[in-house]
Amino acid sequence: MKAPETDYAFEKHLDSWLRQLSGPAPTGLAKWPMDRLVQLAVLLSVLVAAMVFWPNNFFHPDLMQITFVLGSLGIWRFGWWFTHAVRAEVYARSRWPRMRQRADAVWRAGWRPRRLHIQMTTYYEEPAITRRVIGSILGQIRREGIPTTLWIGTGSSYDEEIITHFVRTHGADLDAELVFLRQNQPGKRMAIGMILRAMNRAGIKPDDLVIFMDGDAVYGSDVLEKTCSMFGADPELQALTTNEEVLCYGPDWIQSWLSMRFAQRRLAMQSHAMSDRVLTLTGRMSVFRARHIIDEKFIRTIEADHLDHWLWGRFRFLSGDDKSTWYHLLSKRAKMTYVPDACVYTIEQIDGSGTGRMVQNFRRWSGNMLRNGTRAIALGPRVAKPFIWWCLVDQRIAMWTMLVSPTLALLTLFVEPAYLLHCLIWIVLSRTILCLFLFRYARSTDLTWPFILYFNQIINAGVKVYMIFHLSKQKWSNRGNQTAGNGTGLRDKLQNAMAKFQLITAVTAFITGLALYIGLLDLPGGF
Repeated sequence: MKAPETDYAFEKHLDSWLRQLSGPAPTGLAKWPMDRLVQLAVLLSVLVAAMVFWPNNFFHPDLMQITFVLGSLGIWRFGWWFTHAVRAEVYARSRWPRMRQRADAVWRAGWRPRRLHIQMTTYYEEPAITRRVIGSILGQIRREGIPTTLWIGTGSSYDEEIITHFVRTHGADLDAELVFLRQNQPGKRMAIGMILRAMNRAGIKPDDLVIFMDGDAVYGSDVLEKTCSMFGADPELQALTTNEEVLCYGPDWIQSWLSMRFAQRRLAMQSHAMSDRVLTLTGRMSVFRARHIIDEKFIRTIEADHLDHWLWGRFRFLSGDDKSTWYHLLSKRAKMTYVPDACVYTIEQIDGSGTGRMVQNFRRWSGNMLRNGTRAIALGPRVAKPFIWWCLVDQRIAMWTMLVSPTLALLTLFVEPAYLLHCLIWIVLSRTILCLFLFRYARSTDLTWPFILYFNQIINAGVKVYMIFHLSKQKWSNRGNQTAGNGTGLRDKLQNAMAKFQLITAVTAFITGLALYIGLLDLPGGF
């Protein structure tokens, strides 16, 4: 959707949206208006009819080997996905209700953290968004009565003036201290490191709670109660992350894509939490017990996390501070969890091409995952927990297996063109079935999701393949347009040429191998 042009209209629109999302999410058939049910019935009928009545080439003798590969990959990938779905359901129905019951009992008995520290970075944020973020924090501090310090990392006086005026107007009666730290070095990581060092100087205690959050994350109702109480009920818990909802000011399909991504996130997070670990402690909103994050090694990891690579040498990470915090706690065997009933609302503003922003996000997310994945896998299943460890391994395998089916389908154009049509029918049918599960984790149903899901999978896999050979390529346009690995010297040109050579060689070998398998190419006589 398009953002209102004036600050006042934008603020009013945000208020309306937040009120709408703050209500209980529809469940069951309440998510399915009659017109959507009719659309689903028509879509499934057309797909099934096409599978049944269209001449079937899946079992053609010359194409059986292709069907075997596609079927085997489908069974593996869908079986793995179904495993996540079952684990997520067990978490939601069995483990989580008991965890919430214990946490609520502790909170009702009067337990509160000694002090809460909220660490937030902001950089020329939209004033209406900043006011809503700070307002949601102040409202919950007032409600829960927790002594709190707000540590705000900024890059200029612009955000400081907006926040100061709002806090003086609406929070003068609170037991809350406001501390600004103007960063003198670029990057969000340096801002966070500066805040953590200031916390240490202020005498933060090991059992204090620290919230890491972004400047565009608005608290939902009871977030502080629902998250802080978890630490009171479980002395071993060291970190947690929360549910998220998203509002996108931009192309409608980007809103659908982000909504689908967050539905996938909810399912995956609940599955991961069954292992007392998660795969990321998102920077939007995560809560930590202070004992690990006041450690000098942790702070230095945030400030200067880096990778030593045979081609790119040593390069520092620009984004991905949430992956660095996660890796540090994972290496310490720290217990982490996911809180599905504590929701944070985030606002995305998309300027220009929606597809360009999608690829940019994938480059950042996938780059952060790949840069941290290797060292996390190296911890082994004993440290990372077997299921989480295999999830990390699977991420690296899936980027190639996801590209097998579309590549084979396109290659069959040279063998039997009609086979591609059957593949397209199967793709839409299978993704529609997957989305029926995802709709359980969404506020509403959207029949564009099956198509967006496949588009999302292909683009994501392609970006990961590119990024595995270009790990130093980082760009973070909303924090001063920082870049890495884009030098113009002779060494940089040679590194980029080698990375491109590796990429082309790997992709060529991948396509050639599949072409040989289906008989489109023949091996030389010597083989």
